[in-house]
Amino acid sequence: MNPAPLSSATDRTSGKRRLLVSIHDVSPRSEAQVDRLAELIERRAGHASFAMLVIPDHWRSAPIEGNAAFAARLRGWADAGIEMFLHGWCHRDETPATQGLAGFKGKHMTAGEGEFLNLPEAEALARMERGKALLEDILGRPVAGFIAPAWLYGPGAHAAMARAGFALAEDHMKVWRPATGEVLARGPVVTWASRSPGRIASSRAFAALARAALPITRTLRLAVHPGDTTVPALLDSIDSTLARFVRSHAPSRYADLRGSG
Repeated sequence: MNPAPLSSATDRTSGKRRLLVSIHDVSPRSEAQVDRLAELIERRAGHASFAMLVIPDHWRSAPIEGNAAFAARLRGWADAGIEMFLHGWCHRDETPATQGLAGFKGKHMTAGEGEFLNLPEAEALARMERGKALLEDILGRPVAGFIAPAWLYGPGAHAAMARAGFALAEDHMKVWRPATGEVLARGPVVTWASRSPGRIASSRAFAALARAALPITRTLRLAVHPGDTTVPALLDSIDSTLARFVRSHAPSRYADLRGSG
């Protein structure tokens, strides 16, 4: 499949119209899938024109610490210009709620992976600081920010982020500065789900709607996951969505939002 022709840089950057693309769940257990997603994105958006969300110890079975080969890959990706976000510590919800709004979110919005939805502030801060120190030591530079697994934050996580010194955070509907609460971009993130036929169908339908409706927004966000590579129909949907979005918005860095007016 040949990439759709891009509009001019002037057209795509007029009015600071930006496209932010991210690969979630980057860890030693997803390396091959991350490579495949990176290749797909770069065909449409250009070299290193996306962010990676890194899990230090995915489900406590894939630690980056002590894995020199994967650490070298992370450093290489960062050196190439890819933004690196801390994406929790283990990505697994080890303190699941069973009632109330938190219980609903944990059950229906993620498959047991809302790690920071119910953590108390002290534990949330400890995981953030440990993960931040680990990645920054590997990368040789600050991380771009913190994004919680499944975009789910509890009160403890919000309080901890304000103390941990992250420049940026995002959830399903916005990007903001944790230290001040200033919102830098609004609008839903377009993502896909591969857990069941129903979720596959609904995420493809939302992406089709987004291709028609969202290009009017100033900042577009698109997020992909390693599991997307297991479903050809999702890869086709991702490719079509990228092709549509790069015609109207310039592939950009999250850091660009920090200087936006």
